[in-house]
Amino acid sequence: MEIFKEDLFSKTEVSRAMDNMNSFGLRLTGSKGQSDFVGYLKSEITKIGLEVVEKEYAFDRWQSDSASLTVDGEQIKISSVFPYSGLTPDEGVTGRLVKVKNSAVGFKRARGKIGVVEIKNLKRISSKVAFDKRRSYPENLEIEKSYRGPVSTAFVKTLLTFGALKRSGAKAIICIWRDMSDEMVEGQYLNFIMDYLSVPVVWVNSSEGDKVLKAAAEKKSATVTVKGSIERGAKTSSFYTVIGGTENTKEAVIVNTHTDGLNFCEENGGVGMLSMIKYFKAHPAKRNLIFVFVTGHFRLPKFRTGFDQATSRFLADFKPLWNGKTYKAVAGCSVEHLGCTEYKDLDGKYQKTNDVDVELVYTGNKKVDKIYYEALEGRNVCRTMTLRGHNFMHFGEGQPLFNKKIPEIALVTAPDYLCSVDANHHMDKFNLDLMCEQIETFVRCVLLLDEKSAKQIGKAQGYSLGLGRLK
Repeated sequence: MEIFKEDLFSKTEVSRAMDNMNSFGLRLTGSKGQSDFVGYLKSEITKIGLEVVEKEYAFDRWQSDSASLTVDGEQIKISSVFPYSGLTPDEGVTGRLVKVKNSAVGFKRARGKIGVVEIKNLKRISSKVAFDKRRSYPENLEIEKSYRGPVSTAFVKTLLTFGALKRSGAKAIICIWRDMSDEMVEGQYLNFIMDYLSVPVVWVNSSEGDKVLKAAAEKKSATVTVKGSIERGAKTSSFYTVIGGTENTKEAVIVNTHTDGLNFCEENGGVGMLSMIKYFKAHPAKRNLIFVFVTGHFRLPKFRTGFDQATSRFLADFKPLWNGKTYKAVAGCSVEHLGCTEYKDLDGKYQKTNDVDVELVYTGNKKVDKIYYEALEGRNVCRTMTLRGHNFMHFGEGQPLFNKKIPEIALVTAPDYLCSVDANHHMDKFNLDLMCEQIETFVRCVLLLDEKSAKQIGKAQGYSLGLGRLK
């Protein structure tokens, strides 16, 4: 499967680029870390002789600098702070603890108090609602009957209910992770797609949560502190570069990712795209290749159109790049979350369960699905599953392409540590060999797409509806 020359691509080069990315620390939307990472990417691209086109945005950026929880004089360990929740004075807010249900009515019970709510791991909602499997390699891979873990649980169980916090009158809310190990839930930056909540909200693990619930039953008080700031008019930017086609100068393939993230995998797609750019600069495709690096994935309420992902803002702002006026996008490849090993709760312990986490890949129609599996030939490490957008759900930055009827091949592996902040960026869970193979796979996808006419590639199928296939 070796398609790269050593001077264009090597494991050493990818490893060095990963180290550079991690050196910028947290890269949340509008942060210095993200700005430094974007600067690095742009510098690397211009070094090889390509032009970068950038668009700047302004928004109100929330940041939590520190947080604490004291219950009846005892310090309780916080797992993380709920993003864009309320900030407190330096002394915090103090109130009597009360257990509440995760609902608009339940939160009203916390008026003038500090509410305590249990967030239990998903087990009753069928994955058939959100996923529709096309096929997999190996063939025996199946989607969990209920797609569990902190990411899916937080999205499902807070998205519709936590909007009521603004009207609840609660002084603060303490969320307790349930049916998940303490190690798994540590540092989870969830749920990051909510608008500003006004009320301070913190997460605690199950062990610490037992202490909080006991205190609530005894009608004791607590003090919650969430210190931070809101930067008005914070700046952030998206950018793109184009490698001109050698024959078909009107059509294009889009390759996209986002630049804001938390750890090694969320988001290292930009590192993978650097290798792709270097390859295609030396070996141009017949069609134009548009490499898109967007901002706003971790501030979706301000950086999306409708209920789409952040690339939707880019597509709205740069319509001539894809709608036929300058270029006509006939396909897209979305590159996210490379090199992920699989960690799961097993026998009550959070541990590695496989050297390769299952690669979830959305394919926009049956023709590009076939292309993806052809691109996999020769892989040494591979556990992959292709999906169709289902019930108007499509995770990751491939969704905006899909919604514009651009058939895409979109990698969006979803390990349980995907949104977790870690001092070492979770590099103990990184598989360099896997990341390099995934980059090669997407180079092959572009090459194979380049050999097909627009008619042979076809149009995006659209969402399937009803209950999807899991195996």
